Amino acid sequence: MKVKKISAANVEVDSLPKLMDKEKIAFQPVGHVNWKEYPYRPKVEFRIAHTDRSFLLNFRVTENSVRARYGEDNGSVWTDSCVEFFSVPAGDDIYYNIECNCIGTVLVGAGAQRNNREHAPAEVTARIQRWSSLGRTPFEERMEDTSWEVALVIPYSVFFKHQLDSLDGKTIKANFYKCGDELRTPHFLSWNPINIEKPDFHRPDFFGMLEME
Repeated sequence: MKVKKISAANVEVDSLPKLMDKEKIAFQPVGHVNWKEYPYRPKVEFRIAHTDRSFLLNFRVTENSVRARYGEDNGSVWTDSCVEFFSVPAGDDIYYNIECNCIGTVLVGAGAQRNNREHAPAEVTARIQRWSSLGRTPFEERMEDTSWEVALVIPYSVFFKHQLDSLDGKTIKANFYKCGDELRTPHFLSWNPINIEKPDFHRPDFFGMLEME
């Protein structure tokens, strides 16, 4: 997938969806149901761009219930209504998991495998600008059809194990996910399919390719 570069020095996160509309950046589906025991497929789509200094991400979701129990970064946001961006930005064996619940609470981890991952310190996660259509206040599960949206500006400095100056012209491996491990209807969707027996998003061997403009 090609990732457009936007020439914008300072992108305000609450205006990011409008900017992406203006730049005609299309949404891509997160629609692969990889495990038949979790058949539920909420409507999930994302779009991505980049600048000289950051990734720009916008997710849109419609699902049959929604939860945001976690309001502090590096909590168990994957158990809430959660969207995720996993990537290998530097071409080595270290991948990052950036996970965001429906109110913009994030978790950022890094490592070469699922176990023993290192969480980004608070001063790093604080660099991620977030906007959510549902606000930023935690809430318990709401049992009703809900549409929501989040936007993220992720500076390259958030990839704290590396010194990323520019991704212009590079191809990186990545995947995008939607989950809700503790929702009324648990689900595990991916952008690029994952061909293993049990749910596991920590599989860089199944990442797709992003071609950075």
